[in-house]
Amino acid sequence: MGSKKVIVLVLLVVLVFEGYYWEKGLSATVTYDHRALVIDGKRRILQSGSIHYPRSTPETWPDIIKKSKEGGLDVIETYVFWNYHEPLRGQYYFEGRFDLVRFVKTVQEAGLLVHLRIGPYACAEWNYGGFPLWLHFIPGIQFRTTNNPFKEEMKRFLAKIVVLMKEENLFASQGGPIILAQVENEYGNVEGSYGVGGELYVKWAAETAVDFNTTVPWVMCVQDDAPDPIINTCNGFYCEGFSPNSLSKPKMWTENYSGWFLAFGNPIPFRPVEDLAFAVARFFEKGGTFQNYYMYFGGTNFGRTAGGPLVATSYDYDAPIDEYGYIRQPKWGHLRDLHKAIKQCEEHLISSNPTQLQLGANLEAHIYNKTSNDSAAFLANFDSSLDANVTFNGNLYFLPAWSVSILPDCKNVIFNTGKVVAQRNLQVISSAYASSVNELFLAPSAWSWYKEKVGIWSNNSFVESGLLEQINTTKDTSDYLWYTTSINVKEDIMPGKEKEILLHIESLGHAALVFVNKRLQGFGYGNHEDASFNLSKKITVHQGNNTLDVLSMMIGVQNYGPWFDVAGAGIYSVILSDLANGKTDLSSVEWTYQVGLEGEYLGLDKISLANSYLWTQRTAIPVNHSLIWYKVTFLVPEGKGPLALNLASMGKGQAWVNGQSIGRYWTAYLSPSTGCTDNCDYRGTYDSSKCLKNCGQPAQTLYHIPCTWVHPGENLLVLHEELHGDPSKISLLMRTGQEICAHVSEADPPPADSWKPNLEFMSQIPEVRLNCEQGWRISMINIASFGTPGGKCGTFTPGICHVNVTSIVQQACIDQEGCAIPISTTKFGDPCPGMLKSLAIEALCSG
Repeated sequence: MGSKKVIVLVLLVVLVFEGYYWEKGLSATVTYDHRALVIDGKRRILQSGSIHYPRSTPETWPDIIKKSKEGGLDVIETYVFWNYHEPLRGQYYFEGRFDLVRFVKTVQEAGLLVHLRIGPYACAEWNYGGFPLWLHFIPGIQFRTTNNPFKEEMKRFLAKIVVLMKEENLFASQGGPIILAQVENEYGNVEGSYGVGGELYVKWAAETAVDFNTTVPWVMCVQDDAPDPIINTCNGFYCEGFSPNSLSKPKMWTENYSGWFLAFGNPIPFRPVEDLAFAVARFFEKGGTFQNYYMYFGGTNFGRTAGGPLVATSYDYDAPIDEYGYIRQPKWGHLRDLHKAIKQCEEHLISSNPTQLQLGANLEAHIYNKTSNDSAAFLANFDSSLDANVTFNGNLYFLPAWSVSILPDCKNVIFNTGKVVAQRNLQVISSAYASSVNELFLAPSAWSWYKEKVGIWSNNSFVESGLLEQINTTKDTSDYLWYTTSINVKEDIMPGKEKEILLHIESLGHAALVFVNKRLQGFGYGNHEDASFNLSKKITVHQGNNTLDVLSMMIGVQNYGPWFDVAGAGIYSVILSDLANGKTDLSSVEWTYQVGLEGEYLGLDKISLANSYLWTQRTAIPVNHSLIWYKVTFLVPEGKGPLALNLASMGKGQAWVNGQSIGRYWTAYLSPSTGCTDNCDYRGTYDSSKCLKNCGQPAQTLYHIPCTWVHPGENLLVLHEELHGDPSKISLLMRTGQEICAHVSEADPPPADSWKPNLEFMSQIPEVRLNCEQGWRISMINIASFGTPGGKCGTFTPGICHVNVTSIVQQACIDQEGCAIPISTTKFGDPCPGMLKSLAIEALCSG
């Protein structure tokens, strides 16, 4: 006994000396070869997903990460957001949503690995691409080129993050989860604009990263000239054709877009899961070994974190886990099944390079050999319209167009990218589904308001000749900048009469309200693709001095493109026409400037002013007013999970709940009325404009309120409305359940995780699997038809061949979180021998 105690004590001392503990994981060596990342001497096939910690709350991280792991992920990838970690030079912030260490440890506690994209440029549709705006004002600085002031600041922040991770023992060699780090980001897309300076910068960034000795590989995405030992990786909708710049580096995909981001004024983009799965399967089929979904969970651009121009508050991204943290089906389930199928082939994929076999026009197979008699295969039909029957190893296989079948034994298909057998969920964060949502309208009589002053509102304004660029003036401390001047009309106008003239304003962006003599005259705005705009408006003036007040608005600072850091905003030309002297250019006259709004300065969004005398309350609430603040208290509706705030009745502004900003809204900005489709064909090459929905509608009407931002009793909602709106029609929505469905045929593949080696050809049977979100159970079966059911999820109907199997499904599923029903004529009977049959089920989950 005594000798055993000594051994244990020595082991503990060694572990403490090395700086890691058993509960934090054993140390691991991470390297790479031409095929894959190598962890402790073993090649790994890795599925990864992007989750940005500030786009959710720490309380929700464990659940989101758990769902990611259950979806088949091995790695969580995140950027690091410099501007919020160092809001002032030398002053750091790593708390709340920005607690990077807590996030990485949460991933580790779930048993997953981490790819830390330190950058420090992020892009990410994040304000200023993640750069702190104070960086812009360092004398002589030029971003992302061989510029000493920039390199010094970048190196200092990289060092800050690397040292922080080392101090917390978070690199793999210390027993932590971090197996990869990234320096820079997508620089290859813009490098040509920086000339030789760009080439030198790439070499410097690579050398600087390696010198930090993180003991894990570094990557540079979209960087063909990444010097050794940096791994250059692919970003895009498809990466099967990508090859790294050295035969010694593995084929890696750091951004596989699960959808696309949302911008105010644009329709909602989405990516069919059949195409996404096809892209993933093709990547692994053709030698890939690491791929990452951008995004796996997108989340929310709380506050003013959204990039520019005009990036929306929702960063849902059509990701497998939606903005509210709920599983998006069938995307999550279909990809989970894909990951399971690829995992069944892992030993084959890491053991050899593939052998390619042509099966016909746009048809091919790739075969991986583990041993001489143990192989796995991928069968691909990359035709965008023609289905095919192919013969492979003496067996006949049906391959839908634009699909890949995975055969872990070169015999049985356990997954096809074009055949979705995963359950589907109906969209339920909407009052259209009253059975699954509680909706609370806020009483009109409960509202208070404060009318914002037009123009200069305090003595901290300043006067300059000419029109100032907005970002250099506000330093992004506010979205708003007042430009104020006088229009002096000297010609005789009869008392009480006014003269009509033409006002022409040109702006770099992003939007502006125009007032003449404190009366609203017009509103101009750009779009995400081009934020600049011109505004021409006939205005009326009287003899003598007239005030011209222009409120210029930012909707996120530019985050992408060559030299994006010097992209400007604000008014640059103001011209009057039809005065007695023809045209008058006001662009170079004296202007008075005011940064921000009076309500911001007063702190009307803060809880401490909720009962201030500043607020007015009467029976009739003023509606359709510009520049007005609204306030109300509310009780949280019954239910579990996060809230959605329905702002469809409002125009443009910002919203706060209990002092926390839930982001910008712009529901008055409608997307184009054409270009959308209800049923987007997944076949053929996808891009961000191929599959769109909500044409002619606002980009976003529902705004996410995290459940930890509200509490029992009264909660405070504050809005700043810039255009016009009716707060009496605002409502709160809380989800109380979900409607789920599935439709699986006898010809569909069996579940990927049910496959076992040495099975006969097509010896397994498919099954329907249904699962509720955690905390809910299946409470009702609305339809369960076996035969030839028609319709789609939510509208299934029995076909000409039909057996009602509701009682069988109820017995298996009611009061369960999940259930599985095999597609079996033995169990259901055979209503139409010789016909291909399927099982369609619609069910309700509730708490």
